[in-house]
Amino acid sequence: MLDYGQFCTVARGAEVLGERWTLLVVRELLCGSTHFNQLRRGLPRMSTTLLAARLRTLEEFGVVRREVDGRSTSYELTAAGEALRPIVMSIGHWGAEWIGSRLQPGQLDVGFLMWDVRRFVRLDLVPGDRRVVVFFHFPDAGEREQDWWLVIDSGSAELCRDDPGHDLTLVVESSVLALTEVWTGDRLPDEVVRSHEVRVVGATRDAEAFWEWLGTSAFAPSRRRGLSRAATPTRAAAARTPVTSSTRP
Repeated sequence: MLDYGQFCTVARGAEVLGERWTLLVVRELLCGSTHFNQLRRGLPRMSTTLLAARLRTLEEFGVVRREVDGRSTSYELTAAGEALRPIVMSIGHWGAEWIGSRLQPGQLDVGFLMWDVRRFVRLDLVPGDRRVVVFFHFPDAGEREQDWWLVIDSGSAELCRDDPGHDLTLVVESSVLALTEVWTGDRLPDEVVRSHEVRVVGATRDAEAFWEWLGTSAFAPSRRRGLSRAATPTRAAAARTPVTSSTRP
């Protein structure tokens, strides 16, 4: 465990939360994951051994409570853990606005992208009178990560790695980067569709509504704000820009 050797409470808090992956484990708990396998789906690149160790540390410091019911174990945030919600959200908004995505190939994670889509899809906008099944195909993803089925039925969404056998409502073909950039707010749907980086195939009404159903990350508005600011010259920069004038002879 980290030890900064200071009594400062910023240092003490960082000792608990500053180790690798710890804050992301808290993020997953804040997003509603309560079981180990659910946490793994939101943290697919974290080893099970390290996840178990981080949960134990959070439990020791009173951030997480572990509940055992027979053979089932669940995790939930204590009051101390729930108090981290505004902090985690603020970090996410700060990162979106001031750091941006700046995604490198190794940071693209289709598993986390689809898990995030599954839990934040706009269920209130998806037709409730029928089952909606969206098949996502990512040709540039790894062999076992190319195909995903999002099944929305009776007000809930499930993410499947194997074909559930239902009739498809829509087929979405995209590069991992293109859909990630739409999700994070770096690009707009119209842009990636016009450039043929994303194709949405299905009934016209459903295809047009897809982007509303999908929504975006909770941090996308902050990312767009950062992009807008970066595209607008500051007053200081404008003052340094030489002004030239010409007169007609």
